[in-house]
Amino acid sequence: MAGNVQEFTDANFQTEVLASAELVLVDFWAPWCGPCKLIAPTIDALATEYAGKVRVGKLNTDDNQQIAGGYGVSSIPTILVMKGGQIVDKFVGVVPKEKLVNSLNRHLDEKPGG
Repeated sequence: MAGNVQEFTDANFQTEVLASAELVLVDFWAPWCGPCKLIAPTIDALATEYAGKVRVGKLNTDDNQQIAGGYGVSSIPTILVMKGGQIVDKFVGVVPKEKLVNSLNRHLDEKPGG
């Protein structure tokens, strides 16, 4: 994993993602997935730009089928933005960085409970 990008797994998803006080971006990917490779530099850039504000990580769907299946991830890349253990945004396929930035900024600005 590059720089600030964390590796999420079936084993650490509960503590690293669901229990996180921070906004979390989860990139569901696999090594053989071409589109996943296309969006990887965007994910890496977001991890650097939002360091300290957003937890950014990748979950290999080949190695962590329990979590991927639990969230109904059927095509990759799928990117979930999660806050307080809940999905607040979902993107499937290669999306422009701008869309992800807009989502992160919107959810960072929201105050808990309203």
